[in-house]
Amino acid sequence: MTGRAVRRLTSRQPTRRRPVWPRHTTRRRPAWPRQPAGRGHADEDGSAVVEFLGLSLVLLVPLVYLVLVLGRVQAAAFAVEGASREAARTYTAAATIDDGAAQASTAVAVALADQGFADDPVQALTLECAPEGCLAPGADVRARVEVRVPLPFAPAVLRDVVPLEIPVSAEHAARVDEYREAG
Repeated sequence: MTGRAVRRLTSRQPTRRRPVWPRHTTRRRPAWPRQPAGRGHADEDGSAVVEFLGLSLVLLVPLVYLVLVLGRVQAAAFAVEGASREAARTYTAAATIDDGAAQASTAVAVALADQGFADDPVQALTLECAPEGCLAPGADVRARVEVRVPLPFAPAVLRDVVPLEIPVSAEHAARVDEYREAG
């Protein structure tokens, strides 16, 4: 390259851009600036965020409430299942009927408290025995535990009119040991 060509490249001035709307034209400018294809008007910027927030609130609030209700019902199902099983087992292992009832209600209280329920274990527990006697060798004992799960955030005014509780119950049968001493 010669010195002249180098000078031409370095001394060149940047080209000026033409104005979008030259002053000598008679066309009128639009009221809004032109947007690239695929974009809305400038006054619609941010409306997608508002729509997303509104839609997510409409969908997420009921979904969160449903998860809360299902969580409490599942906890009640775990509680009554374990409570009925342990109540029947402790009752069949007791020495007397009174001791068996006390131990069964204690087992129900522990199982319900473990899942966060403060129901009265004596009212929640129902024990049924075979006709030959509750602690007779080979007799069957049935323990039934029922808990009512209130719907979260439901006002007390509605509870008087509409039942807003879900009953959850479980039943378990246990057999008294056949080689147990009759007493």
